[in-house]
Amino acid sequence: MFSSDEDHELEIEAEELMMSNFSEDTKLIGSPTIRPTSSQCVNSKVLSSNSVECDSDSDSLNNENTIYTSPVISNKKFGHGSTGKSTIYVWLLSSFAAIGGFLFGYDTGVISGAMLLLKDKFSLSSFWQEVIVSVTIGSAFLSALIGGYLNNKFGRKPVTLVASFVFTAGAVVLAFASNVTMLVIGRVILGIGIGFASMTIPVYIAESAPVHLRGRMVTVNTLFITGGQFIASTMDGGFSYIKPDGWRYMLGLAGLPSLIQFCGFIFLPESPRWLISKGREKEALEILIKLRGTPHVETEILEIKQTAEMESVHINKDGNTFVRILKTPSVRRALIVGCGLQLFQQLSGINTVMYYSATIIKMSGVSNQQTAIWLAALTAGINFLFTIVGVWLVEKIGRKKLIMGSLTGVIVSLVVLAVAFQLAAFNSPEIFPRTIEPSNNNTCSLYRSCESCIENANCGFCYTGSGSSINGSCLVTDPKENDHSDYGECQNTSLSGVLWAYDYCPTSYSWMAIFGLVLYLMFFAPGMGPMPWTINSEIYPIWARSTGNSLSAATNWISNLIVSMTFLTLTETLTKYGTYWLFVGIAILGLVFFGVCLPETKGCKLEEVEELFAQPWRTCREKSRQQYSSLENRSPS
Repeated sequence: MFSSDEDHELEIEAEELMMSNFSEDTKLIGSPTIRPTSSQCVNSKVLSSNSVECDSDSDSLNNENTIYTSPVISNKKFGHGSTGKSTIYVWLLSSFAAIGGFLFGYDTGVISGAMLLLKDKFSLSSFWQEVIVSVTIGSAFLSALIGGYLNNKFGRKPVTLVASFVFTAGAVVLAFASNVTMLVIGRVILGIGIGFASMTIPVYIAESAPVHLRGRMVTVNTLFITGGQFIASTMDGGFSYIKPDGWRYMLGLAGLPSLIQFCGFIFLPESPRWLISKGREKEALEILIKLRGTPHVETEILEIKQTAEMESVHINKDGNTFVRILKTPSVRRALIVGCGLQLFQQLSGINTVMYYSATIIKMSGVSNQQTAIWLAALTAGINFLFTIVGVWLVEKIGRKKLIMGSLTGVIVSLVVLAVAFQLAAFNSPEIFPRTIEPSNNNTCSLYRSCESCIENANCGFCYTGSGSSINGSCLVTDPKENDHSDYGECQNTSLSGVLWAYDYCPTSYSWMAIFGLVLYLMFFAPGMGPMPWTINSEIYPIWARSTGNSLSAATNWISNLIVSMTFLTLTETLTKYGTYWLFVGIAILGLVFFGVCLPETKGCKLEEVEELFAQPWRTCREKSRQQYSSLENRSPS
């Protein structure tokens, strides 16, 4: 997993020879296709191999067809000025930082199984289930917005430390929760930590990683997310046998990895790019030497410094970063793409699959609670394994191809899920009343199929038999515990041959729904899972990186909130299959959006990606295609 480039020593010698040909003041070679800023025009120390046109009119700085970037020294092997050297230390840094992703994933995965136990413990309605899931997302949305300012002001490292501490506190509250109010408070605290981590960690890793490994390292964060989901699901399975308080262990153990991250991060460095942007060049140099494993980092330092100096001029001029983003066409386009990536990731239904995977499996007709939880753990394991595929592919085929292929597979999977639930609904067992209801409770007896019966939260399906020989009736659920009826044969579920289905219907199409669920994760995990975070970490210039990632992460969380808050309600109003057909339509819109607006960023330095968005959408797409072909030809085998 750890790598360094071939011929690296030759590159260093070539770089030293080239640098020796210039004086201290003339080390930068500018590209002939780049127009310099006014500060560069005044400073005659910038040397170009071709003539560079300077605008004396300061208004030309606002011309949206002009690209402002720093001159770079070319590196033949990568074509983008990378030193191409990586060390075990940079992988250690990336892995420790990605524990924040693990925490995000653990929370997403653990609530799926814990919710089945919480629902029984506190007699939770669909509304309160949605609240407990969604308050975390809501607080994550708000903290992600605030996180942009905190990252700019205090740096990536302090915000990550705060995120770890807050998450640990939230896990402790949940472990000792004695009522629904404490559950909600604990979930809110967790959300604050998750929100800070979700927008900080990808930026921190991207700013520390060498260009040829950046995509892979940021994708490692998503690998930790899916790993966290898998570990959480196995915890759910193991602790589901401990009743009534197994959920306490499920939720409380999240505090251990966050405590480990807090302790480890104390010894990790700040982002070198953030340090340079704050004028702390000596610290940045020491850190970059350690990260690259070589003292020859002058080129990278100079490029980052040049870009930071040019951007500081515009920051002073425009003031508010968000206003400047809106005024800068290339960054505005990048923000639209970044937020669009996060929006369609969530609206394609991923977190309904992760938050409610055990519930979906029960909806598909699996009766045993422990079986449903273990099947959910299996799906989380598949998600984790196929994220590894994404880590391997991201630097081989590129971001755009990976995400387009992934979303196409997601659409097919959603169609399978929709058809599975539709077939189950259309072939729902009929009701044959066998029990005379009390006169004051006659609502449930009006239903004529299992599907319509269980859509009423006060009713359940009591049946015997299996397959096509099911014989059942719709009975009122016990108001205190929903695992048996209020009267009749299912009042005592220990009776031999009698089964009680509160929130599912027995069906022969269970296999199809589970297959659709597995297929969904197989396609989602390599591309749609990691790529929105990877691409967002690299498409903004340094002055807009924290704010851009903050806004895109907030988009992720608000759309996540909308989907998770409405999923159970949608399944009750649009039906289960109608909800998945809705996701199919949204995913198709996302595929069109990515095809039109998303450029390829594979192999580009962070200081260069801005150029991809500096032209109109069509031109930008063509430029991206040409650059991608060039990179394919120049990349090492």
